[in-house]
Amino acid sequence: MTSPSTVASAELRELLETGAPLRLLDVRTPGEFDSWHIPGAYNVPLDLLREHRDEICRHLDQDVVLVCRSGQRAAQAGEALRQAGLFNVHILDGGMTAWEGKGFDVNRGVQKWELERQVRLVAGSIVLGSVLASVAAPGAKWLAAGIGGGLTFAAVSNTCAMGMMLAKLPYNRGSACDAQSIVEQLLSSR
Repeated sequence: MTSPSTVASAELRELLETGAPLRLLDVRTPGEFDSWHIPGAYNVPLDLLREHRDEICRHLDQDVVLVCRSGQRAAQAGEALRQAGLFNVHILDGGMTAWEGKGFDVNRGVQKWELERQVRLVAGSIVLGSVLASVAAPGAKWLAAGIGGGLTFAAVSNTCAMGMMLAKLPYNRGSACDAQSIVEQLLSSR
């Protein structure tokens, strides 16, 4: 099974301008999506896509372009959709960062910290706090070691347990987003 192909920002913009039949699915958290997204994109958070991929796939009869901040979560979503039998899947190369870097239109809402920035803040705070606490309680250094090990594993496995936990917080939930509302959006736009 081959990996989903990538689509450059300029190529996607051209496809959108010509009205080519495609579905643009943004797999970031609803909070990230509410902050900024490509006009016409549907928000299908990665965790929800994984959980309901078969149901969502039944309503994706056009080419699908997956979008996230940088392309990593979109690649994970692409793999999940391909495992479910959907092969008309493409990844926006460089994600929203590349799209906006080219100066293309984005819809902006309330600005929130992106999930990756939140992970850096939480992980860094825990490490710093445990190193400082180890002055009084030497065993606290092991918490810092555990976070370091977790971050190393996250890099090697291209997953992030902390990011998945943070994605479930109300701050990242944004507007209501569930499988039923996503399917209804996909059906209504046919």
